[in-house]
Amino acid sequence: MAEKKEIIVRATARDGRGKNDARRARRNGQVPVTIYGGTGGTVAALAPLSELAAILRSDTGRNTIVTLEVEGVGASEVMFQDRQIDPVRGRLVHADFKRLVKGEKIEATVPLRLVGEPIGVREQAGVLEQIIREVEIRCEPREIPEHLDVDVSNLAVHDVLHVSDIPITAGVEILESSDVVIATVGVVKEEPVAVAPVEGEVPAEPEVSGKGKKEEEGEAEAEGEEGKGKKE
Repeated sequence: MAEKKEIIVRATARDGRGKNDARRARRNGQVPVTIYGGTGGTVAALAPLSELAAILRSDTGRNTIVTLEVEGVGASEVMFQDRQIDPVRGRLVHADFKRLVKGEKIEATVPLRLVGEPIGVREQAGVLEQIIREVEIRCEPREIPEHLDVDVSNLAVHDVLHVSDIPITAGVEILESSDVVIATVGVVKEEPVAVAPVEGEVPAEPEVSGKGKKEEEGEAEAEGEEGKGKKE
């Protein structure tokens, strides 16, 4: 695993706790944050929106380890525990950070990445379908992988990969059930194609077996007249 560079975010203690104070801070490019856990007490602070947004957009996202330095309080090594996003603007409006304790494992969500082209796609005209795209794991914070790679090269049509097939390193525990399906290769069913009639072509009339009712009545009347003639 590559060495992760240290990320430092400098914040200021938050005095006002009202909604108006929070709105004013956001207008000034700051985000209200709360720091808790570990050996310290709960701290309310204001951190730069641009820096926190950049962290969330990075490859490690919310699993990024951050050194949060609060002026007048001190520094804490933290990770995102929760965050609130404005549903209209899509902007971060509040974040909770949890202090990390050395030697203590934490739970995190990491993405799954499928690697390779399945035999079922390459040679059997199948389609690869990814069922789940992330899994819950437990490990020490510095051991959290950016993603977990799963090789799908040997998947034929109708083959299935499960959580139990995910390769993991020592110290990382997957919390999902081992029989959960990750990916499979299916077959595309072709829909029957309706043939449109050629313009100007008259559809063929169906053949009629037997005689019609009127035709049968006409023949019966003719036979009756013929019988009368013979009697006379």
